[in-house]
Amino acid sequence: MKKKIVLYLWFVTALFVFPNFLAGQQKEPKQFPTPQIPFHPRTYVCYRTPSPLNIDGKLQERAWKKAHWTKYFVDIRGAHGPKPRFQTRVKMLWDDRYFYVAAHLEEPNVWATLKKRDSVIYHDNDFEVFIDPDGDTQDYYEFEMNALNTVWDLLLTRPYRDKGDAVTDWDIHGLKSAVQVRGTLNQPGDRDKGWTVEIAFPWAALAECAHKQAPPHGGEQWRVNFSRVEWRVEVKNGRYEKVKDPKTGKPLPEDNWVWSPQGLINMHYPEMWGIVQFSEKEVGKGKEAYEEEVNTEIFWQMRRVYYAERSYFLNHGRFTSKVSLTFPKIPGVQFPPSIVAGRHFFVAVLRNVFDDQHWYIREDGKVWYERN
Repeated sequence: MKKKIVLYLWFVTALFVFPNFLAGQQKEPKQFPTPQIPFHPRTYVCYRTPSPLNIDGKLQERAWKKAHWTKYFVDIRGAHGPKPRFQTRVKMLWDDRYFYVAAHLEEPNVWATLKKRDSVIYHDNDFEVFIDPDGDTQDYYEFEMNALNTVWDLLLTRPYRDKGDAVTDWDIHGLKSAVQVRGTLNQPGDRDKGWTVEIAFPWAALAECAHKQAPPHGGEQWRVNFSRVEWRVEVKNGRYEKVKDPKTGKPLPEDNWVWSPQGLINMHYPEMWGIVQFSEKEVGKGKEAYEEEVNTEIFWQMRRVYYAERSYFLNHGRFTSKVSLTFPKIPGVQFPPSIVAGRHFFVAVLRNVFDDQHWYIREDGKVWYERN
């Protein structure tokens, strides 16, 4: 009798415990990292300067004074991140030779250590520029500089998430840059106001991988973003040092502040960058409205397909011809896209029935459109 009772208790225990154990062993589906904010890139209309600018970091030309500032930078995660401790904003201008960028960085302790070109500049506090001329998320430019005006310029064949290569030997030939420190550099004990940067990017250099005309036509839009890396510092032995985590002995994580938020801590999501529209109007002489392009929204919907495909691959080791997504209604655009997929590739295609235009995205993230 006792043996039967033991067996009965074992059976009841197994009946309730074993399924719960199996449920606990089931793994959550893997998710490819995606932006955790709505898609709403910031925009800027960039006007012409009537004459070349003197790149000295002072921003004293009338053209700069007439150019409008962007909105202040926010945390790279957007609303999910804390408000930046210091303010940052940017101005832009252009002419037939250069794309001009100026920025003011509020900073009570201006410091920098790196003096060799193409050093990893974000190990210092820095200012960064990212440019993807044709918006396909491939063959884009990254530029970084510190308060010593040491620069790092590189070309990305595609984002790191897509196994892209960083071509650090690539230089922006003809680049001009300058820094104006509003205070004292590398001198603890006082309170600085910040530093101002001024950069002239030659169209001739940007044209190398632009896959479109450079300089652009009036009305053209390029994907651009700006970033600022900021480390917490303290004064030790008469010099600035990064504040360290007492548990690990390593510097505390840096702050990342940007013009157009990414929705995650990664600048190499070019689809989230801001949009700069170039105007033929001279700065200060009239305004031009920013024109919303339907391609921007369609490319975003195609990017959602890419995210879903990447997540599917993480869980199944292959891509799929079907993704479970809902899409907005865009006149003439046939959702869902057609997808051809294999183990290591996929191509998704959307069609516009009005003008027989097709949009594409594939497994390496490249997005583009064609007219038949």
